[in-house]
Amino acid sequence: MQKLPARYSRNMIGYGANAPDPKWPNGARVAVQFVLNYEEGGENNILHGDAGSEAFLSDIAGAAPWPGQRHWNMESIYEYGARAGFWRLHRLFTGAQVPLTIYGVATALARSPEQVAAMQDAGWEIASHGLKWVEHKDMPEAEERAAIAEAIRLHTEVTGERPFGWYTGRCSANTVRLVAEEGGFDYISDTYDDDLPYWIDAGARDQLIIPYTLEANDMRFATAPGYITGEQFFTYLKDAFDTLYAEGETAPKMMSIGLHCRLIGRPGKMAGLAKFLDYIAGFDDVWTPTRREIAQHWAKTHPPKRIERPSEMDHARFVDLYGSIFEHSPWVAERAHGLELGPAHDSAIGVHSALCRAFRSASATERLGVLTAHPDLAGKLAAAKQLTADSTAEQASAGLDALSAEEKATFEALNTAYTTKFGFPFIIAVKEHSKESILANFHARLAQDRAAELDTACRQVERIALHRLKALFA
Repeated sequence: MQKLPARYSRNMIGYGANAPDPKWPNGARVAVQFVLNYEEGGENNILHGDAGSEAFLSDIAGAAPWPGQRHWNMESIYEYGARAGFWRLHRLFTGAQVPLTIYGVATALARSPEQVAAMQDAGWEIASHGLKWVEHKDMPEAEERAAIAEAIRLHTEVTGERPFGWYTGRCSANTVRLVAEEGGFDYISDTYDDDLPYWIDAGARDQLIIPYTLEANDMRFATAPGYITGEQFFTYLKDAFDTLYAEGETAPKMMSIGLHCRLIGRPGKMAGLAKFLDYIAGFDDVWTPTRREIAQHWAKTHPPKRIERPSEMDHARFVDLYGSIFEHSPWVAERAHGLELGPAHDSAIGVHSALCRAFRSASATERLGVLTAHPDLAGKLAAAKQLTADSTAEQASAGLDALSAEEKATFEALNTAYTTKFGFPFIIAVKEHSKESILANFHARLAQDRAAELDTACRQVERIALHRLKALFA
């Protein structure tokens, strides 16, 4: 059985240098989106059937779980979030007329009917934050799938509507896939990898991802290094906003801000948040939507487009598409297909990188074979119209198909002199040159020694390959 080539699933390229224009409503330069995590009553607690107490995201420095015991201080801190912090934040955001997305832990929502009613009265989106506020990293796949289903069921029972957004937070490597498989979510936010939404292939459907944040997030009040004062939180948010706002003149982005009732809901911390809301209120071209509004806008403005991905092609298809990129040398594509390809290779530059690696790691004899497979410039094969389609187009781009008799004689003489000296034809990426610069390079390179010229010729082969790939991807 043929061994399948290695594939690298992580996406290290994203939108690359050319992110799409989100076309935010009313020409906004930046979409500032606020999330309030509602976890109080869904955290680890033996009252909830858990093995011990909660230890994450509180004002207790160095907190650790208490196995089999209730942690009264920890519980009371979480209770502050529900009893006082939530209502302070509710007054702030309703007063500012800025909508929130609630990341609601289903069991926490079930234990907080008055808060849920207030969220709904305010018109806030209530997205799912999972069934319980617990770690999922060691959870068996079947158990996590069942927990997702129960979170949706309970959320629907408590709020009267199923959730359309999802964020686990303390997720596993399976979470995004399992939530996407459920099929009913407008977006998933269990990533931190971009400033814009993006689509992923999720089997038969396309799933929108709206990345979240752990840095423009009040959790940094409870972690080190972190914020100590509300002013520090304000300063960080302002700096992030100012940077994105400036970029937004030509490349608008999204800014996510993460909040927790028991953290930012404390008065000294919330002062910085209130100051930031006042600050952005001074800008007309800022959009403050819920995450579902972002999802709906993105789906309408940038619907998913499935493409044929080189990293997912079988050997035959890959070689069929890219076997001619290196002149008459399909072995380059055959070897490139066996490299560790991934999403970063699903572009002209990505495929070029793989092909060049295969070419560079080949033997000197094999690389020389690629050079000798190239035709002379304006030579006999061109005259007889026996060039490949790529070579024909490339030579025509520099006017080499319309030479005068004198020019043809000059090229023939130079071709002969070059091949006699080096043992391979003169190769140059003609798309980057005119007839005049090609002739100048001919003379200059004839003066090189063979080792230097062999290196130059190989680099030109790679340049030609890049132009061919860009044309193919276009």
